[in-house]
Amino acid sequence: MSRSVQIAAAVTDKNLELVLKVLPAIIVIMAVSWACGRLALMVKQPRVLGEMVAGVLLGPTLFGAVWPDAQKFIFPAEVKPILYVLSTIGLTLFMFLVGVGFDHSGGTNGKQEAKRAGLLAVSGMFPSLLLGGAVGWLLYDRLSKPDVGTVEFTLFVGGALSITAFPMLARILYERNLQNTSLGRMTLLGASFDDAAAWCFLAVISAMHANAGGAKALVTIGLSVVFVAFMLLVVRPLLKPFGDRVERTGKFGLDQMYLVLGVVIAAGYFTDYIGIYSVFGGFVAGLAMPKNPAFREAVLKRMMEVVSVLLLPIFFTFSGLNTQLNGLGGWAMIGPFLLILVAGFIGKYFGCGLALRGAGLSWRKSLAIGGLMNARGLMILIFINIGLAQGIINQEVFSMLVLVAVITTALAVPLYRWALPDRMEREMLIEEGVTVDEGTESRDDERELVTAAR
Repeated sequence: MSRSVQIAAAVTDKNLELVLKVLPAIIVIMAVSWACGRLALMVKQPRVLGEMVAGVLLGPTLFGAVWPDAQKFIFPAEVKPILYVLSTIGLTLFMFLVGVGFDHSGGTNGKQEAKRAGLLAVSGMFPSLLLGGAVGWLLYDRLSKPDVGTVEFTLFVGGALSITAFPMLARILYERNLQNTSLGRMTLLGASFDDAAAWCFLAVISAMHANAGGAKALVTIGLSVVFVAFMLLVVRPLLKPFGDRVERTGKFGLDQMYLVLGVVIAAGYFTDYIGIYSVFGGFVAGLAMPKNPAFREAVLKRMMEVVSVLLLPIFFTFSGLNTQLNGLGGWAMIGPFLLILVAGFIGKYFGCGLALRGAGLSWRKSLAIGGLMNARGLMILIFINIGLAQGIINQEVFSMLVLVAVITTALAVPLYRWALPDRMEREMLIEEGVTVDEGTESRDDERELVTAAR
């Protein structure tokens, strides 16, 4: 056997060995995510909350603590880079889908509703930003990495706490048939503004951190602005006839999917290359896509299920492998964690609730919206994973913020239902002319469980 043939055979064997390690890890991830997602539905929580918890449980917090040998066997060191690549692709595609669905033109009826949505966006971001920043400043000496400046760390903690999980919020509102109510439109619009501002905010922080010199940071920020302008002012008009054709013919085939995915991957590559992470490229690529209903429906239908079932659970697990909640034991870390949690909760819940009450909304609706806006879900996990990957925060802060994400997301629906019980929610729907189907919620839950079981 020649030398080249031996080398080729050895490479093939190593590749096969890697595949045989990666596939079992993915199977375990999907099985645990499915089980935890179904349990979340049973206790009337969003499925994605169960998937978030599944990722934490598969990490060193539970699986690694109870059965470390098995955890190392399922997730050996050589598998983690593969999971990182898959999770990055999944996040880029997910943020692309968020951008595709990011269209609220004509969503508000009347100036009063539009003003309240703007007030909600401001009150949903700035109180959390200020309180989180204050806590970050207080805890800088104890929690920050030595090579991260006070301003960067303070802004990052505040920015992480100012996020609202816009996709999860939209899913909750659609499940409860609230998307066409004034409460639903106002909440979606306010949350979308918050998330857009948070990504811009993180882009600036990332640029500051990636380039220690001020001039280099300005170059990165400038390239980011040029990229966004190019996508929205050049690429978007070029894609408009493409969307019109899909709307007219109703056809969206493989050729169209190649084009869409090519734009997304290229955008993700460019933003990664300039130092602001590929998820920004994916999100902006989504904003640049045609807004024709048929096009948006085709893209979301083709891609969302694969991204949600396969790639996002990998991301949650990769986050969980970096999360060590058992390392937060003792008052040395419990105290800082509680400060961060309370700052995040108060900033969103009372910030939004009090502002809307001052604008004339009832206490119940104001607090219901405050509870929903407090859900941070997947979006904060993306935010803090970028911070961890870029070295802005350490694993202790990352773990604290993962726990904040889980707790605030778990509280969102109970706080909403406490402020607006089913009877009052039905009365609100009837008052606004939205069709009410008695028992819709329970049947939707059952349908979700049946779908999950399949």
